[in-house]
This record gives sequence, structure tokens and C-alpha cells, in this order.
Amino acid sequence: MSEEYLGALSPIIAAPGKAVALAPKLVAWRGGIGLFLPVLCVLLWQFVAARGWVEADLLPSPLQVARTLLSMTQDGSLAADLGATGQRLALGFLFGALAATVMGTLTGASLRARQFFDPLLQALRNVPSLAWVPLFIIWFGIYDTSKILLIAGGVFFPVYLSLMNGIAGVDRKLIEVGRVHGYSRLPLMWRVQLPACSPAYLTGLRGGLGLGWMFVASAEMMGASNGLGFVLTNGEQIGRPDQVIAAILVFAACGKTTDWILARVAGTATSWQDTLHRGEGA
Repeated sequence: MSEEYLGALSPIIAAPGKAVALAPKLVAWRGGIGLFLPVLCVLLWQFVAARGWVEADLLPSPLQVARTLLSMTQDGSLAADLGATGQRLALGFLFGALAATVMGTLTGASLRARQFFDPLLQALRNVPSLAWVPLFIIWFGIYDTSKILLIAGGVFFPVYLSLMNGIAGVDRKLIEVGRVHGYSRLPLMWRVQLPACSPAYLTGLRGGLGLGWMFVASAEMMGASNGLGFVLTNGEQIGRPDQVIAAILVFAACGKTTDWILARVAGTATSWQDTLHRGEGA
């Protein structure tokens, strides 16, 4: 071990209690630094609005948006719209993730299945999301069925692609070790390939969840009578930019919160990994 390395470690070695005492401060710093840019953006936004550089009917001040959010909270409309959006997202995410898990496992484990299914799925993956809206409305009507299926379609592809590539890309040495231990095809998949590809799969779930939030907004902006997407559309129609921005902020907050929860679950599920930033948060 080099002298420089020992010199860097010597304060911690000499006083381990100081390192323990610094740990909460480091955690707090990592958590607080992520608030710097959002707070800066709000301050700049307030500065621009106060100076009148942009007309208030185009860019209301943060205080006006906050008052709008407070009003929506007090009259119960925010909770109702958020509940409708959350229900659609949850169902769409569940159906899309389940379908993607089945197809990703099948095409990742079998070369023939991948050659058969993947070309079609890759072609469908590149179809713009809004292109499906008219067809889904014709097939399933303007009610929740079409919206949930549209969300499921958005969730499906990132999860499918991550899982398929994760299984297909498992190190051959791990598979050979499993075969040496006598694992047949299904036990090999369960005991070796799925655990090895779980980080990629969980990353795909996070990507699918993010797309789910985008797709639910698109779905609710067309033919919905409630939900955050409806709040966006309604704000545009009645000329209320404060309502539009309020809905966007709620979307951002909910998307970040659900992604944080899923990231924590993913971190717990893959705690066996010894990565560079293990334990530093999402």
C-alpha cells in the first residue's frame, strides 16, 4: 500500500469516531445538493416575473402558481385528479411491465424466439405514441380502457428491451458454472440468468415508469374528463397558464417521487452489487 494512500487514510484511521460523525453530514449534503438547481430555477422565475420581463398571462409568478395549487388542494380537485391519473398509471404500468417481462424473458432466453418476435416489436417501438391514439379510440372508445392500454404500450418497450438484452448478455462463464452444477434450462434461468440481469431489468422498469407518466399525460389530454392531463388541457382552453404550470409541477413531483421509490426498491434488490456509488442514493 502506497505512502500517499496511507497518508490520506491516516485521519480516519487515527480518529474513526470523526468518520462516523461526518457520515450524517455527508448524507445530508448529498440530499441537499439536488435541491440547488430547482431552487435556483424558482428564484430566477420569480425574478423574471417580478421584473415584468414576461407578461403575467404568459408566465405567472411562482406565488400565483402556489396559490392555484393551494386552491386546487382546498377544493379537493387536485386529490381527485391525482387519484384518477394514479389509477390509470398503476394499471397501465402493471399490464405493460407484465407483458414486457414475459416477452423479454422469452426473447432473451431463446434465439429463435428473438428472431421471430423482435423485428416486429422493434418496428412497433418506433411508432410515435400519438399515432396510436386515434386507433385506440376507434377500437376501445374514449374511456379508460384506451388510456390504460396506451400507457401499457409506453411502459412495455423499455422494460422489454432492457430485460431481453440483460438475459441475452449474461456472461457465458456464469452459465457454464450453472451447467457444471447440473442446472437444467429452467433452474439455470431462475438461479443464474435472472439474478444476473436484474440490474438491467430494474433500470428498464424505471424507464418504463417514466414513459408511463408521459403517456398518461398524452392519454388524458385527449377525451378525459378528469386527471392531471385534463387539468393541462382545461388550463390551455380557458387561458390559465398558472393552472397549466401547476399541473406540470405536480407531474414532475409525482414522477420524481415514484422513481425515487422504485430506485430504492432496486437498490435493495441489487444490494449484492459492489458498485462505485453504492448507497449514495438516486
